[in-house]
Amino acid sequence: QVQLVESGGGLVQPGGSLRLSCAASGFTFSRYAMSWYRQAPGKEREFVARITRDGGSRNHADSVKGRFTISRDNAKNTVYLQMNSLKPEDTAVYYCNAQWMLADYWGQGTQVTVSS
Repeated sequence: QVQLVESGGGLVQPGGSLRLSCAASGFTFSRYAMSWYRQAPGKEREFVARITRDGGSRNHADSVKGRFTISRDNAKNTVYLQMNSLKPEDTAVYYCNAQWMLADYWGQGTQVTVSS
């Protein structure tokens, strides 16, 4: 069955870094655009970053541009989110998303907490 499993979240101090991973299985990963979203307590889920199926194009939300970088390894069926210069407002549950035509899959999320 389809699975997206996020990992790499945790507690980090402001200014620190984390690298999130999302391991995919149960579908043809290389066909899918991959994205990261996040949801902070009491807020709507928001877009963070997206990468096309071949990795040739990516875009990032203005709030993370210059600090976060999305990447993928199609040989490993994995998408990554490198997060640098973390701020307390980056605290949220981070979700991985796979999309192709009408197919739309979500992971269970990984918690990122930025606090001193």
